[in-house]
Amino acid sequence: MKKIFLLALILATFISCKNNNETDKSPEKLAIFTDASAENAVIYEANIRQYSPEGTFEAFTKDIPELRKLGVKIIWIMPIQPISMTNRKTTDGRLVTDIEDEKERAKYLGSYYSISDYRGINPDLGTKSDFKDLIKTAHDNGMYVILDWVANHTGWDHKWIKLNPEYYHKNKAGEVTDPLNPETGESWGWTDVAHLDYSNPDLHEVMKEEMMYWVKDLDIDGFRCDVADNVPTSFWEFAIPKLREAKPLFMLMESNKEYLLKNNLFDVGYGWEAHHVMNDIAKEKRTVEGLDSLFVKIKAEYEPTAYFMNFTSNHDENSWNGTEYERMGDGVEAFTALTYTMPGMPLIYTGQEYELKRRLKFFEKDSIPKAKGKMFALYEKLGTLKNSNTALNGAKQPATFSRIQTSNDKMIMAFSREHKKDKVVYIGNLSKENTAFTLPLEGTFTNYLTNQKVTFTKGQKHNFKPWEYYILVP
Repeated sequence: MKKIFLLALILATFISCKNNNETDKSPEKLAIFTDASAENAVIYEANIRQYSPEGTFEAFTKDIPELRKLGVKIIWIMPIQPISMTNRKTTDGRLVTDIEDEKERAKYLGSYYSISDYRGINPDLGTKSDFKDLIKTAHDNGMYVILDWVANHTGWDHKWIKLNPEYYHKNKAGEVTDPLNPETGESWGWTDVAHLDYSNPDLHEVMKEEMMYWVKDLDIDGFRCDVADNVPTSFWEFAIPKLREAKPLFMLMESNKEYLLKNNLFDVGYGWEAHHVMNDIAKEKRTVEGLDSLFVKIKAEYEPTAYFMNFTSNHDENSWNGTEYERMGDGVEAFTALTYTMPGMPLIYTGQEYELKRRLKFFEKDSIPKAKGKMFALYEKLGTLKNSNTALNGAKQPATFSRIQTSNDKMIMAFSREHKKDKVVYIGNLSKENTAFTLPLEGTFTNYLTNQKVTFTKGQKHNFKPWEYYILVP
């Protein structure tokens, strides 16, 4: 009997230890978002409709652990609300209502940014419960979730059009208008949406409450705000502090206006200028000196706490201006590495990790490939470095950035980033030509991406192939 009791005791102890070990492996509770959370973060723009053949929250949620492998810490979800049917567009610019064939009409799902109900969920994507599961899974994997917010306009089906027409801009005839260029009075071409008018103070409170719903009821961690500088600053000054009273939030704006990066409004802006310079370098319209000028401009015109989201693509660029492979050609990898190593926060857009080489349809259902290749491996390594090496801190307390002068600064971009004991050096030939150069770098480093040792000596001449680059660590 004693032997049986002893055996049972040993077995119970083993099971207890096993359970404790399993508990130890479970994810820790996600900490509240702070400025420090952004320093080493990678952001992922999730186009739920096009991410999978199903185009659902559920299908995306299954892959969140894959995003964790890429170092993603913030998931930006493109708009998930119901889409207006009134004035819905086709890919070629016609109105869906002009199509007689019912099957053909059903192909056109509308713009994500033509919202008919701010608190609703597009049933094509799933349910409110499905979205909550997505958020919980992200949180369990150490990621924050921000929701795309369209404060500038609504779809033409929105109830405010009939119930609260005073919330909208109107022409001289008293008709609600689509968004107009304030300088010319001409339409931007966004005829599938109706322009909101924030000169009405009632709209400030109403819109703030629509945003608050997602913070309080759905537990999101912030917003990406569409065309943020088209919305009066007075609204953001009113709404953002009140939203942050409910919960610390991460605020990304589709803008690079310096005044919106002040006074605890938006955390990060779009790195549009850097993106355009990179495109121009790839097309041989500019040289690396364009980036140098931009870095000088940012230091002179923005506060030290201002920073930007760096990208080679996003939903607008992919659909309307072409994939990164169309715009940047063989320079894609060098520019991708640059977005991770320069100051700021790098972005991955849906499909980039799987080498998506075509434009995703904007108004119709589409899907991305899911075969892992060299870009998945590259994003994985870059994400690990960004997450773990403080020399790549890039938010409000960034690591230092020092340009390394070379003998050919029109072709070669070289700089070092340092923080405490960490150091990272980027050297890239951002041109289509074989390029010889020297630079004042001495010592032995590890080429992070190949794990090979590289030694630099004084006066040494280097020869880089087109778009060749190094990321060096001590």
